[in-house]
Amino acid sequence: MNNHITKLEINLNSLEFNLNYFKSKLKSTTKTLAVVKAFGYGSSAVEVSKFLADKVSYFAVAYLDEGIALRKAGIINPILVLHPVISNFEKLIEYQLEPNIYSFKLLNSFLACAEKFSLNNYPIHIKFNTGLNRLGFDKKDVSKLTELLKLQTSIKVTSIFSHIAASEDLNERNFTLNQISNFKAISNEFIEKLGYAPIKHMLNTSGIINYNAEAQFDMVRLGIGLYGFGNDDKETSKLKNVLTLKSIISQIHTVHKGDSIGYNRAYIATKTIKSATIPIGHADGISRQLGNKKGYIYINDKKAPIIGNVCMDMIMIDITNIECEEGDEVIIYKNQSHIEDLAKNANTISYELITAISQRIKRVLIKS
Repeated sequence: MNNHITKLEINLNSLEFNLNYFKSKLKSTTKTLAVVKAFGYGSSAVEVSKFLADKVSYFAVAYLDEGIALRKAGIINPILVLHPVISNFEKLIEYQLEPNIYSFKLLNSFLACAEKFSLNNYPIHIKFNTGLNRLGFDKKDVSKLTELLKLQTSIKVTSIFSHIAASEDLNERNFTLNQISNFKAISNEFIEKLGYAPIKHMLNTSGIINYNAEAQFDMVRLGIGLYGFGNDDKETSKLKNVLTLKSIISQIHTVHKGDSIGYNRAYIATKTIKSATIPIGHADGISRQLGNKKGYIYINDKKAPIIGNVCMDMIMIDITNIECEEGDEVIIYKNQSHIEDLAKNANTISYELITAISQRIKRVLIKS
C-alpha cells in the first residue's frame, strides 16, 4: 500500500480527448499505436493501457518487463517491445510480446529461439535507420535481410518502421523529408523482395502534427501527445492536461532575517518571511535544478517559489504573501504550461520531468 500523501492525478477523460484529437488528423484506416513505456510517461502504464485497450490497435514499451506487466494486467492487444534483449527472448515469447528486430545479430538469435519452440509466423517488427543513427538496419541490408526472412516460416514481419530525428523542428524540414523519402524507398524495395506488405509506420506525436501528409503510412505512434503535449505552445493549447501532481503543506515556519533554509544554507532570508515544507523531493522526481527560486508551485492559485535546495523528500517554499495553513493542498505540476516552464528553468524538457515522477507517489485515476 502506498501511504505517500503526495499524489499524481491522471485524468482519463483528458487522455481520451487527446487521443481523439490526434485521430481526427488521420485517415479512418490508419492504425494507432500508443507508446506506454517509462510507466506510461510517468503516469501508470497499466491503468492507461487498460483504459486505451479498446481505443488503439497497438501498444509499445521499451523493455520486456514493461510488456509483461501489461500482459499480467490483462492487456491482450499486440505489444511491440522496442528494445528487446537476446537473453530475454524466451520470456518475450512466453508472454506473446513482439520484438523490434534492428540487427542481424538480433534476428539470428530470435530465429534460433523461434525454431527451438517450433513457432509459426511469430510476429516481429523490422526497424530501419534513416538518419537518427540509434538503432536499425541500413538500406544496404535490404537484400540480405529479405533473403533471410523469406527462408523462414517460424516468424513473420508484422511491421517495418523508422524514427524521425527532428520531427518537432521545422528548421530541419529538409532533413526530415529526406528521412521520409529514404524510408519510402526502403519500404518499397523491402516489400517487393519480401513478397508481402507489413504495416509501415514512422510518425510520432510531432510527426503527426508536422508531417501527416507526407508520412502517415499505415500506423502512427502516439506517446507524449496522449498526455497533452504537442510540439509547440500553439499545438499544446489544443490538448487537455492529463497529469496533475499534488501534495500538502506539512509545516509552516517563520524565518527571520539572516536565518537560513535547507541544506548548505542555500537560502538566507533578507527579511522575515514565512516558509512551508512540502513532502516531495528529488527522490520523487523534483529536479535539484528547481531549487533556489528556479521552480515554483501553486497554493490557492498563487505562485510560491521553491527556496533553498531541493531535499531528497522535501521542498521548502516561500508563502509570505499567501494565505494558507498546514494541511492545505498544493499543486506541484498544475498543467502543461507549468510543466514546460519548470522544464525550461531546469534546462531540460517536459519528458524528463513527467517520466521522473517516482513510483512511490500514488496514482489516482479521475474522470472530469
